[in-house]
Amino acid sequence: MLDEGYWESLLQDAEVERDSWQPKGELEEVLGEVGGAAGVEPAARRVAEAPPEDEADWASAAVLLESGESVVVTVSGHNRGGLLADFGTVQGFIPASHLITAPPSQSATQRMVALAARAGEKLTVRVVEIDRERRRLILSERLARQDGQVDAILSSLQPGQICQGRVTNLCPFGAFVDLGGYEGLIHISELSWGRVGFPEEVVRPGDDLQLLVLEVNPDERKISLSLKRLRPDPWQGVERRYTVGQVVDAVITNVVNFGAFARLEEGLEGLVHISELAEGSFMHPRNVVREGDRVHARVLQVDGLKRRIALTLRGAEPAARLRSAPLPVEHSVAI
Repeated sequence: MLDEGYWESLLQDAEVERDSWQPKGELEEVLGEVGGAAGVEPAARRVAEAPPEDEADWASAAVLLESGESVVVTVSGHNRGGLLADFGTVQGFIPASHLITAPPSQSATQRMVALAARAGEKLTVRVVEIDRERRRLILSERLARQDGQVDAILSSLQPGQICQGRVTNLCPFGAFVDLGGYEGLIHISELSWGRVGFPEEVVRPGDDLQLLVLEVNPDERKISLSLKRLRPDPWQGVERRYTVGQVVDAVITNVVNFGAFARLEEGLEGLVHISELAEGSFMHPRNVVREGDRVHARVLQVDGLKRRIALTLRGAEPAARLRSAPLPVEHSVAI
């Protein structure tokens, strides 16, 4: 039996913590990365040199935040996270997720080109956050346009309810879905029962999906959704389907320094530790297996409660590795 220390030593470097709505520190980072035409100063420098007479603009922003009223601003620049806009002498920031027309997510270059093209536009926005000490003013175009719709959508949804939506944009931590006038988020951990490296492995913009509502937060105007929970959990009953010593067919899905992950069925992966890949010595697991390889593996351990399966390629069969094209990647079917 493999003890807990075995798994902890293997998986501690492989698990990546993600925020449910925005990567930690991303807003601070992008506010200092202004792109666009030559001569545009970094946001941090412009903030540091802001004149004392901007006090009136901060006061106006505070009034708008309290009242919820909208205001028209002019786009003055961009960075990888969204648009910069002039609010009098104060520079505001509109995150891409708060734009009515989100920039494309296919590549960083396309995203930056689309954002740069909006310089000079006048947008109707709402003030959603003020931090005087950090000189941060966050604006939202979506909330200014959709206040009435948002309230109706938020009041109509309840946790546990099934709803329909269309994928509008992908980001590293999940997928945004239009629910009929306002977007909810499918966190990357809720896209599939299996391991997902990037949201586009499961969904793409334009996909129509049936989803489970996990949480509705009217105060923060957030809707959390799940795609995987409307599908059977492959880990249920796993100890009846797989037993120690059993030889199984699998497909290598990811090769890392400490071994390789192998898919036994959709949403169900086992770990082949580097010591279980082959006899003898080798520099790296990629010298033994690669993504897409079909292999015969023997089950070493099954732990359904902790969702772990340990595998070995040693002694599974004389020809353990069968190189072939990978199985089709799981992708949502449009409804």
